[in-house]
Amino acid sequence: MFKRILIANRGEIAVRVIRACREMGIESVSVYSDVDRRALHVRKADFAEYLGPAQASESYLNIPRILEAARRSGAEAIHPGYGFLSEDANFARACREAGIVFIGPTPESMEMMGSKTRARQQMKAAGVPFVPGTENGLKSVEEALAVAGSIGYPIMLKAAAGGGGKGIRRVDSPEGLNSAFEAACSEAMRAFGNAEVYIEKLIENPRHVEMQIFGDIHGNIVYLGERECSVQRRHQKVLEEAPCSFVGPEMRRRMGEVAVQVGRAASCVNAGTVEFLVDKDENFYFLEMNARLQVEHPVTELVTGRDLVHLQFKVAAGEPIPFKQEDIVLRGHAIELRICAEDPDNNFFPSPGRITRLISPSGPGIRRDSGMYEGWVVPLDYDPLLAKLIAYGENRQQAINRLRRALVEYFIGGIKTNLSLFRKVLLNPDFQAGRVDTGFLERLLAEPPIADDRTERRTPIVAIAAAIFAQQPPPGTQPARNKHGLHDPQARAALLQSQKGGKDKHQGKANGWKRAARDAGVLR
Repeated sequence: MFKRILIANRGEIAVRVIRACREMGIESVSVYSDVDRRALHVRKADFAEYLGPAQASESYLNIPRILEAARRSGAEAIHPGYGFLSEDANFARACREAGIVFIGPTPESMEMMGSKTRARQQMKAAGVPFVPGTENGLKSVEEALAVAGSIGYPIMLKAAAGGGGKGIRRVDSPEGLNSAFEAACSEAMRAFGNAEVYIEKLIENPRHVEMQIFGDIHGNIVYLGERECSVQRRHQKVLEEAPCSFVGPEMRRRMGEVAVQVGRAASCVNAGTVEFLVDKDENFYFLEMNARLQVEHPVTELVTGRDLVHLQFKVAAGEPIPFKQEDIVLRGHAIELRICAEDPDNNFFPSPGRITRLISPSGPGIRRDSGMYEGWVVPLDYDPLLAKLIAYGENRQQAINRLRRALVEYFIGGIKTNLSLFRKVLLNPDFQAGRVDTGFLERLLAEPPIADDRTERRTPIVAIAAAIFAQQPPPGTQPARNKHGLHDPQARAALLQSQKGGKDKHQGKANGWKRAARDAGVLR
């Protein structure tokens, strides 16, 4: 096993990997940019290496600087987290050439699955069901018009090198195809340096379901159950859960076997996620494969009892997967919320700044993977994800109830967050019944606010109350002052005496703000 690992990432995922290192007796090395000098992942690691300016191209995306940091620190392996260089085949190959183990798939596998068009070609050859469309990039608008006319509108234009909702456009008619084609190509070039786009037939109101797979160098590949990722905003996931409420044992087996088939076609080693679209008749179609650890991996860990980062380390070190497919049994239900520094009331505008107050949830069934702390300044330079709040329960309803309780306890002061969005989601009858699809969140955001829900309306008030009273010193510790506002020792002595045995007209009457905060569970 490795003695020292460098984490080529930041924020909550870097903290998550550092914790796995510590549990396995491995030393950790963090990397940081100028704006991340005081970040939590830098404080938690055993060692820290400076990369450069805040701009990602000069720090977290700078392959030579990361490799030099690994050499300076004596790291034997690099964990890329997710995002940044995690699916960059050039980075994985550079690690190999430098004699440093890349904890993830091979560069060859990344190249195969990194291009959505190439992946579709491979899946077609392997006989995997996928959404009708093109297997090659479109060369012109005229070609796009011909393909769209043959498969029928509506269609989706998608970036071949895409991810994160970039380079995607819905087209409902031939009239809108020209402008959508230009916009998708332009956005794809800006986001990925590759303007290639392809066409997929749009499946109306599908569910987005993904299957976690794992492979090792000994030829073993297993699937670890599915995740529901249909709650999305602009094609980006905001809430995930495992298992899916509508997937039974037989559908899970069929989907898992197809996912393993995809993994074998891609020569998958280490963690991989095969994504599917599921139509209203519960037919599923291959969408893409992500050759890395996913943001939502904690829900799979909770329902399988397997630590996926530990498993990544072991597989990267050459060990076989220490269990067989029949050993995977799903128990209970887990739901994850992505807590971001953005304002839901202002079109989800980013909200950087100092965290002036932080009250974190806890209690039965609650897990929080976080990269923030009180006093930290959230930078504007990177993804706004601050933390992931995960609840586990014996069943889906218990997981929802625990999340609602945890959200009432959660308070992040000084910046805007999307906590209020999740309170609205968890209260929604369709969500509670499991009736979700990829258009669910957009429909929910278009609805007027619920005016008669007292609990939800008073949550901001009691959260403020909690912050106010948490700042106050205990009785008897504050200085007593005279009528001129100056410190008065005699007044303090009288105050202490009254607290020991005296009574006043306010004694025994609980403050209304404090009582509201305690009733809501945010003041402890």
